[in-house]
Amino acid sequence: MTDSNPYDLIVIGGGPGGYVASIRCAQQGMRVACIDQSPLPGGTCLREGCIPSKVLLESSAHFDHASHQLAQHGVMVETPRLDLTRMMKRKDQTVHMLGKGVESLFKKHQITFFQGMGTVQAPGQVRLTLVNGDLQELKAERILLAMGSQSVEIPQIPLDGHRMVTSSEALCWQEPPAHLLIVGGGYIGLELGSVWRRLGSRVTVVESQERILPAMDEGLAKEAQRLFARQGMVFMCGQKVLSAQTHASGCMLAMDDGSQLEGTHILTAVGRMPRSGGEDLKQHGIQLDERGYIRINEQFETSVKGIYALGDLVPGPMLAHKAEEEAVVLAKQWNGQPARMDYERIPSVIYTHPEIASIGWSEEHLTASQVPYKKGTFHFRANGRARAVGQVDGWVKTLADPTDGKILGVHILGEVAGELIHEAAVVMRFGGTVQDLAEVCHAHPTFSEALKESALAVDEQAIHA
Repeated sequence: MTDSNPYDLIVIGGGPGGYVASIRCAQQGMRVACIDQSPLPGGTCLREGCIPSKVLLESSAHFDHASHQLAQHGVMVETPRLDLTRMMKRKDQTVHMLGKGVESLFKKHQITFFQGMGTVQAPGQVRLTLVNGDLQELKAERILLAMGSQSVEIPQIPLDGHRMVTSSEALCWQEPPAHLLIVGGGYIGLELGSVWRRLGSRVTVVESQERILPAMDEGLAKEAQRLFARQGMVFMCGQKVLSAQTHASGCMLAMDDGSQLEGTHILTAVGRMPRSGGEDLKQHGIQLDERGYIRINEQFETSVKGIYALGDLVPGPMLAHKAEEEAVVLAKQWNGQPARMDYERIPSVIYTHPEIASIGWSEEHLTASQVPYKKGTFHFRANGRARAVGQVDGWVKTLADPTDGKILGVHILGEVAGELIHEAAVVMRFGGTVQDLAEVCHAHPTFSEALKESALAVDEQAIHA
C-alpha cells in the first residue's frame, strides 16, 4: 500500500453528480481525484440508464413510425425489417462516445481518475482498491460521496439475469421478448415497455397502485395510461405480485387475487435505492435515514465533518439533473458564493410517446395542503404545429396562485413535452407569473404556443380554446 499526495477533494462515484462536482471544483482551482468502478466516468445514467434508454426509445420510435405512420404522410414503403443488432450497436457507440467525452473533460481540467473502488477510512482519508487489486491511501481536505443508486430487488421475483431481470439487462436483449411482464408502472417500466412494444413485444404492466405514475398529476397519468393502452400496452393496476417463477417456455407471476399471469420475460421496475453501503458508512459515524438515504445539511455535509454527499444518495427525486444541480450548488458554496438548492422546481420527464413532463406542485398536492389555486388547460388538438405534425394527443395544464398569479406547477402530456417544460421552469425559477408567460411572444406555429395558451387559460383568456 502506498500513500499518494493529498488532494483538495476526493469524489467517490463518477456519475452525473460526481463528475459534474469534479469538473466544477477543478475549474475553481481545486485538486480533484474521482473514483469509479467503470473504465470511464458517467455513472449509471450514462451506462445503463438515461442515455441507453433514450437511444433505444429514439431508434424504436423510428421503427414504429416506419411501420405504422409513414403512409399517413403519403410515404409508401415496404414493411420495415428490424436489425436489433445494429440498433444495439448504435446504443453502445453512443454511450462510449459520451463516456470518452467526459474523460476528455477530466483531462482538460487535470482531474485524476481512478478505476476502482473507494472506501472511506476516516475523515479526509479514502482507501482505493484498483481493478488490479493494488491498494492506495488517498488523502484530501474534503470527501464527496456520489455513488448513486441501484435497482430495487423484491424477494418475490428471484432475478436470474435472463428471463427475470432489472432495467440493466432489459437494455441489452438481443431479440424482443414475445411477452414482457413489467412489474412497476413508473417511468422505468413505461419507457422500457414502450421500447419493446414498438419492436414487437406484447407488454403487460402490473402496478400495485390503482393507476400508473402514482406520484404524478392524476389527470395526466390517467390520460397517459389511456393513450398507452390504445398503443397496445395492457395494464393491471391495483394488483400485487406474490411470487414469480420460470419454466421451460417462459415465466409466471402469481397475483394476490389468485390469478396467474404467463409471459416469456419479467422486468422488475419498482424503483431504485441509494447505493450507500449502509453499515460501512455507519461505522464511520455517517448517519442514514430510515430509507437508507444519507442525512445531510443545506451545505450537503453529512454528520461527519468534511464528508459530503449528493445525488441519489440523499433525499429528493432520483434524477441525474438534480444531482448535477446539487454539484454546482455545492461547488459554489465551497467557492464562497451564496447558493441554495431549490428542490421545489426540479423538472421531471418521462420519454414515452407522448412525452410526460412536470414541474412544481400537482393539483392533488395543492388540494391536500389546502393551498388555493386556479388552473388553465390547453389541448394540443387546437395547436397548429401539433396538427401539422400529426401529434395531437395530450394537453398543457398550468396551476397558479389566485392572488398574485405566480406559477405553482405545470404538467404536460404531449409531443416534445420534455423540451417545453423548461420555459415554465425559467419563469418559476425567477418568481414569474402566468401573466409573464402569457405576454411573451411565441413563434407560430410551434408546440410552445400551447404553454402560452395554457397560461392565458388560467384567467380564461385563451385565444384558441
